[in-house]
Amino acid sequence: MGNVVAQIACGRQHTLAFIPSSGKIDSFGLGGNGQLGTRSTYNRISPAPVKGCWQCLILLHAEQSYCVKRIYAGGDQSFAHYALSQDDSPPVDLRTTRPDGQIYTLSDDLIQKWLNHGHGRLSPEITNEIDLVFSSASCLNGSFLSGSNPDHYNTNSKCSGVDINMARLLYHRLIQSDYPQISQIVAASMEKHLLPRLSSSPPDIEALRLYLTLPECPLLSIPNNYTTLTIPFAKAIVSLKDAPIKVLGNWWSKFEPAVFQRLVELYKEVVVYLLRMQKLGIPLSDQRIFTCFLHTSLKFLEILHSVNERAGQIIQYDKFYIHELDELIDIRNDYVTWFQQQMFSVMDSQVTMCKYPFVFDAQAKTALLQTDAVIQMQMAVDHAQRQNLHSLFLSGGGMESVNPCLILIVRRENVVGDSMEVLRKSKNVDYKKPLKVIVVGEEAVDAGGVRKEFFLLIMKELLDPKYGMFRYYEESRLIWFTHKTFEDIDLFHLIGVVCGLAIYNLTIVELNFPLALYKKLLKKTPTLEDLKELMPDVGRSLQQLLDYTEDDLEETFCLNFTITEEMFGTTEVLELVPNGTDISVNKSNRQEFVNAYVVYKFNTSVAPQFSAFYAGFHKVCGGKVLELFQPSELQAMVIGNTNYDWKELEKSTEYKGEYWADHPTIKIFWEVFHELPLEKKKQFLLFLTGSDRIPILGMKSLALVIQPTGGGEQYFPVAHTCFNLLDLPKYTNKETLKEKLLHAIEHNQGFNLV
Repeated sequence: MGNVVAQIACGRQHTLAFIPSSGKIDSFGLGGNGQLGTRSTYNRISPAPVKGCWQCLILLHAEQSYCVKRIYAGGDQSFAHYALSQDDSPPVDLRTTRPDGQIYTLSDDLIQKWLNHGHGRLSPEITNEIDLVFSSASCLNGSFLSGSNPDHYNTNSKCSGVDINMARLLYHRLIQSDYPQISQIVAASMEKHLLPRLSSSPPDIEALRLYLTLPECPLLSIPNNYTTLTIPFAKAIVSLKDAPIKVLGNWWSKFEPAVFQRLVELYKEVVVYLLRMQKLGIPLSDQRIFTCFLHTSLKFLEILHSVNERAGQIIQYDKFYIHELDELIDIRNDYVTWFQQQMFSVMDSQVTMCKYPFVFDAQAKTALLQTDAVIQMQMAVDHAQRQNLHSLFLSGGGMESVNPCLILIVRRENVVGDSMEVLRKSKNVDYKKPLKVIVVGEEAVDAGGVRKEFFLLIMKELLDPKYGMFRYYEESRLIWFTHKTFEDIDLFHLIGVVCGLAIYNLTIVELNFPLALYKKLLKKTPTLEDLKELMPDVGRSLQQLLDYTEDDLEETFCLNFTITEEMFGTTEVLELVPNGTDISVNKSNRQEFVNAYVVYKFNTSVAPQFSAFYAGFHKVCGGKVLELFQPSELQAMVIGNTNYDWKELEKSTEYKGEYWADHPTIKIFWEVFHELPLEKKKQFLLFLTGSDRIPILGMKSLALVIQPTGGGEQYFPVAHTCFNLLDLPKYTNKETLKEKLLHAIEHNQGFNLV
């Protein structure tokens, strides 16, 4: 290893390599016919010297020495051309070399040479040199090597051995608007020679280096080159076999976030370009080619997204969002097409963006969820109507019809019990219907507001400590399932159903679980990071255990494979693995201990409880649409978020009747509101919308409306939670407005909202 090879010759199933420094030939491959020159018929996996007849020739002519000039390989034959060493001509070097004998690589000196001749008409010599370098994968793979003493042996499956920053600087120095001829030659060479020759199975790891450096070339970022350079480059990567893709994934995972982000942004721009061309009706050629281009670009982004996920997010997942999708495609129609393909296993050549859900932002995913809800609810309503018709036909009109809505009739004093009773009797198809809430003895018509408050109250009741179903963690202010409970397991099922119904009916609820819950709902595995979120003190201790470098770990931590749990005033010691009491935690098994701890906390200890919750949730929300969500996105759909932007709330508010933005009452209203402390502002949201959190789409999606109301200043503001509508009397005094507003928001609980 480490020798320079000047010639390679390949037979049918064997290879020869000439090493000029030693004058020897190495061979490997099949040797059944003696073609390896080993004087045997054994096969050889790794290169080893050939034992050729020239050794006899040298012994016979001791006064003269011979050297190899050229090697050849036929089907199952090997040949070498020898000549006297006195011959002044050196062995043939078949590598791409410069006149000084060095391999052509892109360097400062070579670029400067080209630029010095780049203002006028380029000479044939310079043109040929540029074409030679950018037509040759070997030349580019030999460029940009990193380290003070760079060589290609720095490259392995974990390390590319190239300097990406050097590649970017050299490419940008070469490709300049002042030197258009150079750019044209580079583009033509890559388009006609380099990219078409890239193999799906490169011969060596080193041959993969150009896949890292080529995207740094500014030519790939020019829209006019997307279809000739940028997409063909992505096609070369998408076509690679699993082994080289795995190596590239390892290399990409070591990228600086800014470098990785540039690559992602490039292909997001390509996707937007293609979709915009389609929307404007500008033909690229024919529909099949457009589909191929779009599929290739999205597939490459999918590969990068997978690398990003496996690497623990080099960049945030939302950096893959393509925000322009809402204006460029019909998201709802795209989902319907994808849904049909999934439901009926249709093999359709049409590219649906839902195959690549990581590009959808919060607004798009909300549209997808709404679309899925409409589809599922319509299917449920259609099913109910078919049942009605069937019953009508059988009974002659005497049987009760099936309601197209899921009706919850509850009493204020028994919200949980009444809800369980209705939901127990409901069939799975009923959960897909629009939800209507009726409160016994109260006149409110549920146009949305009653439903929103119902979710708030039932979740507050179910999460009450009196049930002992959940444990509250003071440090994180989060809850998790208790490993023992005396309550009926059906209550966990009910919470799952309620959570699913809230999502399906686009209502956010208070459910302060860690992200681990949403990972598990999406069949993803919680990690130590999730334990740190729920139990920061325990998480820090486990991380210290993993990071400890001294040799006295056992004596310092004194741990075995057990966990201590406190419940109902008693303490239990539970084994994480069989015979865990007898297994001490040491340097060699500490990772296994941490893994077992995480698995116990999030899985083993709460398996029955979570299983019931999961079943209830998926009765409502089960389906293909969940596959499109990240855990954090699903969390935001359930509980909303706290990214408050009070100025945005004011800016997006609409007014009715006599009110407008500069009306005196409106001006003092916002003065009072912005002076309120955060908790009072959150109370106002609860008063107005039924929740103190905001939907995933942000403040503007609340669509607050303020209208004047009859009567004098002695009246209080009234919230129509169904419509996020505020009746605001025409107060003229700031102090009066503040007093009345605070009284209203502090006494808002009850189903008797308008």
